[in-house]
Amino acid sequence: MKKLMLFIALFFAAAIAQAAVQGKEISYSAQGATMKGYLAFDDAVQGKRPGVLVVHEWWGHNDYARSRANKLAELGYTALAVDMYGDGKQAAHPDDASKFMNAVMSKKAVAKARFEAAMKLLKKQKTVDAKNIAAIGYCFGGGVVLEMARRGVPLKAVASFHGALGTDAPAQPGKIHAKVIAFTGADDPMAPAKVVEEFKQEMDKAGANYKVVSYPGVKHSFTNPAADDYGKRFNMPLAYNAEADQASWAEAQSFLADAFKAK
Repeated sequence: MKKLMLFIALFFAAAIAQAAVQGKEISYSAQGATMKGYLAFDDAVQGKRPGVLVVHEWWGHNDYARSRANKLAELGYTALAVDMYGDGKQAAHPDDASKFMNAVMSKKAVAKARFEAAMKLLKKQKTVDAKNIAAIGYCFGGGVVLEMARRGVPLKAVASFHGALGTDAPAQPGKIHAKVIAFTGADDPMAPAKVVEEFKQEMDKAGANYKVVSYPGVKHSFTNPAADDYGKRFNMPLAYNAEADQASWAEAQSFLADAFKAK
């Protein structure tokens, strides 16, 4: 009897170990360029589920973006950490990050094509409900997902974490279909109070369903534990804030759940 109980215990332990978040690198194409993404899902979840795109910071598609995709997979979603630079390029210095970012954002049609190529790939996954797609982004990526919302890309929701809020092409009334939430630091010089207010005015004029969450005393890149090191190394106003990180992630979870429930 003891041997039988031990066998059963080991069987279920093995099953639990196998039923976990699965992550894999995945390549796709956008206008002839090779993009290198990362797909994450929990194989213990049965059937199709909502999909979430994760757009990286200006440093490029790195382990941080993948870690956020894994967190989404733990919540039961299928997540795709996208590649907006091509070939999985990563920057080791702000000068390179700026060059990579500007090369994409200076050509909005290219940015949109690369985002939509990733979205098309995500929708094709057998674990994904193609009618329920959202996007989250960090820093540069936060600006990207907001731009996609402005352009009417069919997303259920977009969440920007310490992302760029300004734009040279404000959303037109009725154009934004996604629910929008923007998490920002009140002491982030890259999103000063004037820019935050202009963003709110833009969303109001567009008739968007949106919310802005501002954290007092919080600087740029507050969700990334590596921000402190980046800030010191390159003398930049970056700082991780555990409280704001946890609070924004908790609210983002509720935000996504509500958006996917909405008809």
